[in-house]
Amino acid sequence: MGIEIKNLKKAFGEKEVLRGIDFSFDTGKINMIIGASGSGKSVMLKCIVGLMNLSAGKVIYDGLDFHAASHREVRNFRTNMGMLFQYSALFDFMTVEENIAFSMKLFTKWTKKAIKKRVEFCLDRVNMSGTNNMYPSELSGGMMKRVGIARAIALNPKYLFVDEPNSGLDPLTAKIIDDLIKEITYEFNMCTVVVSHDMNSVVNISDKVLFLYNGLKEWEGTKVSILRSGNLNVDRFVFVSDLIRRDIYDDIKEKREKIVPPQENPLVVGNPSVLAIKDPSEARAGQPPVPEDLPPTEEKGKTSSGEKTSRKSKRRIHPADVGRIRRKNDPGRPPK
Repeated sequence: MGIEIKNLKKAFGEKEVLRGIDFSFDTGKINMIIGASGSGKSVMLKCIVGLMNLSAGKVIYDGLDFHAASHREVRNFRTNMGMLFQYSALFDFMTVEENIAFSMKLFTKWTKKAIKKRVEFCLDRVNMSGTNNMYPSELSGGMMKRVGIARAIALNPKYLFVDEPNSGLDPLTAKIIDDLIKEITYEFNMCTVVVSHDMNSVVNISDKVLFLYNGLKEWEGTKVSILRSGNLNVDRFVFVSDLIRRDIYDDIKEKREKIVPPQENPLVVGNPSVLAIKDPSEARAGQPPVPEDLPPTEEKGKTSSGEKTSRKSKRRIHPADVGRIRRKNDPGRPPK
């Protein structure tokens, strides 16, 4: 089970947005599509769910060629699909309960009691119990996202599609939404496809990653291998954050120190440009040894024998005392 795309192409007039992409999305995993703005992420997602027609290629759901299927086959299959839009896309004239029940009324013949029970279950699953009669305008951004997820899982879908789930959310709320998507994916064994440009989400919840660059599949792998991809375009995207770059470099440094033993001081051993010394332990670590033919250095205010040196103090002279000092030094000079 899963989704497979073959030679996926999409163009708007002469503008090619997707240029022949092959990839498979696995069931029971969070499959993330990442890339810079304008790389074709959202267009690709819309092509997969059938909101846009393809210019070429195939989208196959468990053996079903989705874009070649009949209208009836597509309609019946849509009950297996749930969608969380970038800005939730809740109907503002409907209550929370009516928004969640919308797809059930549209695609099923369930009774009102069954629909009501399913609504309660979905709200409880996203920690939004008791908000049935609230309107979207009364909800915060994070609450709207959770209601959007509740609506997306209302039909117990096999496939969950999520477009920029953390857009407009603070970091703490974004993590809550990420964790919720992860829990639901594993709990219901869904094939989840997430479009995102947030590296925090990639590191926290992704199982499989597809990186798009200029409409092409530039790289694919996991959240671990993406940190060591060796691909310049991937590295530019991943390490744009100084915080992430610092964490990764510290991790690499720590692992290297565990593997590579500390080297001996290169300034003492094996370096012909440095004068040899009798006892290498006398040399300070990281600094060249003092050659034997040089006199010992003197500390400030002391000689090599430890005697204090005499230093003339420099006292500031007031301008009014200048004449008096001159007369004292030259008695034959008449005063002014």
